[in-house]
Amino acid sequence: MPEGDCTEPRGRPGDTVTEAEVEALVHGICFKNGPPTSTGVELEWLVHDRRSPHLPLSSARVETARAALRTKPLHSVVTVEPGGQLELSSLPAASLMECVSGVTADLAVVHDTLAPLGLTLTGLGADPWRAPTRVLREPRYEAMECWFDRTGRAGRRMMCSTASVQVCLDAGYEEPGPLGYARRWRLAHLLGPVLVAAFANSPFQEGRSTGWRSTRQAVWAGIDPGRSGAPALDQEPRAAWARHALDAPVMCVRTADGDGAPWLVPEGLSFRSWVRGGQPRPPTRADLDYHLTTLFPPVRPRGHLELRMIDAQSGTDGWVVPLAVTCALFDDAEATETAYRTVKPLAERAGPTPAPHSPLWLDAARHGLADPELREAAAVCFAAALDALPRLGAAPEVVAAVAAYADRYVARGRCPADDLLDAGPLEGPPVNGAPAPGKEIRR
Repeated sequence: MPEGDCTEPRGRPGDTVTEAEVEALVHGICFKNGPPTSTGVELEWLVHDRRSPHLPLSSARVETARAALRTKPLHSVVTVEPGGQLELSSLPAASLMECVSGVTADLAVVHDTLAPLGLTLTGLGADPWRAPTRVLREPRYEAMECWFDRTGRAGRRMMCSTASVQVCLDAGYEEPGPLGYARRWRLAHLLGPVLVAAFANSPFQEGRSTGWRSTRQAVWAGIDPGRSGAPALDQEPRAAWARHALDAPVMCVRTADGDGAPWLVPEGLSFRSWVRGGQPRPPTRADLDYHLTTLFPPVRPRGHLELRMIDAQSGTDGWVVPLAVTCALFDDAEATETAYRTVKPLAERAGPTPAPHSPLWLDAARHGLADPELREAAAVCFAAALDALPRLGAAPEVVAAVAAYADRYVARGRCPADDLLDAGPLEGPPVNGAPAPGKEIRR
C-alpha cells in the first residue's frame, strides 16, 4: 500500500542525520496508528515463455513487456523484479472486495497484454525450471547481487527465482486490544508459519524436488538474518524495529545520480555504525529511507504491515484465498482473538530464534500442513476466517473459494505443493491454474 509507506521521502533528503534522529524517524514512521480500514496486496508472478518455460527470458523481451504494460490504464502499480518477475501492487482499498475487484481487473489486462508477446504469468513460489538469472541491469540490483554473493546462492535465488502473495494491512490502533498495533504485529509473526504451511506452493527447483513444500521460504531462510530476520517479539514493536533497522547491515552506499560509478557495497557496516563513523560519507535522510527498502523480514512495517511469507498461488485468482483469510483474521475482532489464542502456544515451539529462521518456520516450509500442530492451527484459523468474511462484506464467491480451499487442503493436511509433488516434475507452467501439458495433477 503506497500510502503510509515508511520509505516515502520526508524533509530534505540531502540532510545528514544523527543517531538519535534516525531512531526517532524509524520509531515514528513505520507504524501508522489508527483504525484498520485499508487493505492491499502485492502479487509477484514468475513470467515464462508460453511454449518453452524452461528457457530464460532476455532483458529485451522483459523490457518489451514492461513497455507494453506502461501503456495500459491500470490501477495497480506494475514493477519488474530482478529476474523478470512481474509485481502488481494495489492501491490501498477501503475493503477486501474493493481490493479483489481492482486487482482482478488489472490482472485481466496484464494477461491480455502479455499473451500476444508469447508470455504467461506463473503462480508458483519458486521457479521450478530455470536457474536464477538477473535480467535487470540497474545499480540497485548490481549492488544487491554483490552483497548477497558473499554468503552463498540464496540471495540470487531470492532476487531472481521467487514470487509471493504479500498482504498489506493497517498497523492498527494505538490502544491495546485485538486490533491494536502491538497485538497485530505479534499476531503477524505467530500466524506466519501457519500461512507458510497452508499456502506452500514451491516444491521444485531447477527440475528437481527440493524436499521443501515451500522452497521459496527455504531460500529466504538461507539469507543472512540481519537482512531477512525479524526483531525480537518480546519488546515494544516500534522500539524493537528501530533498533533492528539501525543494527542491520548496510547493503549499499549510493553514488551521485548520473555519474555512472557503481554503488559501494560495504562489508560489516551497520547503519548505526555508518551514522557514528560518517564513512565513506555521512548518511542522509534519503540513505535511511533507502536502507529500509533493503530489509526483507517476513513482516515489514512500512507505515502499514506487509506480510511477506505466502507463496505465489496458481491460477488467475488463487491469490484471493490467502488475501481473504489473512484479512479476516486481522480485521475482524472476533476472528483475530480466535487466531491469536490458537497460534500463541506455537511460540514456545518456535523458541528464541526470530522468524524466519526458527524451527517452527522451517518446519512449516519443509512439511506444510503435514505437520500436525500446524494443521490443527490452520483448521481453527480457516474456520474463524469463514465465520468472519461475511461480516467483512466478502462476496459469496470469495467465501465459497475459502471454504473449498479448506476442504481440499486444510482438512486433509495438504497444501498446493502436495498436488505438484503427486504429479511429479513439471513439464510446463500451469496456465490459468491448469496442469502442465502431459501431466494430470491429482486433486
